[in-house]
Amino acid sequence: MENSILVDIVATLQRLFVGYIPAVILGIFVGFIIGINGIVYQLFSRLFQIPNSIPSIAFLPIALILFKENETAAIFVVFVGVLWAIIVETATGIHKSRQQDNNSRVAIYYIFKALRLGMWIAWFTVIATEMLAGSKGLGFLVWNGYKANNPRYIIDALLYIAVIGVFLDQLLDLTGSVLYKIVGEKSKSSKSE
Repeated sequence: MENSILVDIVATLQRLFVGYIPAVILGIFVGFIIGINGIVYQLFSRLFQIPNSIPSIAFLPIALILFKENETAAIFVVFVGVLWAIIVETATGIHKSRQQDNNSRVAIYYIFKALRLGMWIAWFTVIATEMLAGSKGLGFLVWNGYKANNPRYIIDALLYIAVIGVFLDQLLDLTGSVLYKIVGEKSKSSKSE
């Protein structure tokens, strides 16, 4: 099982990051553009709440119809699910930062909040898509354990899912905290000069 689980972990992480990273890049860019203008922010922050309110896994049937391939569909669903959350939170952070005299710490707080929220959405989505339409991955392992009526198999896969999910979240949290402190110290030293 150890060799098999490693292959499944790598497959899940690959789907996760191939969908997550482009969504983060595009989401931060679009969120920044929306957040710097008050009128645009008022219009689009509400507009983007509509797709943001749809659970990302609900896009899976459309993605399967469009791409006709499970792998591409899974990545697309992760991308779509993450994108809206990143846009909305980044736009909010940039808008609030500008309201507070371009306070970089506010922007960093919201961007890392967006990254963490996006990571959880991506993690839940990739596991769910693997359960529904996967042939490998941690979600596939959970569903396979159910079909084989093997609770131990399910529990082992769930433990891997939990440990990896918490690790990714804490890594983003730590990175955001360090950056937040660095920017705070720089702004204190520039004010004291």
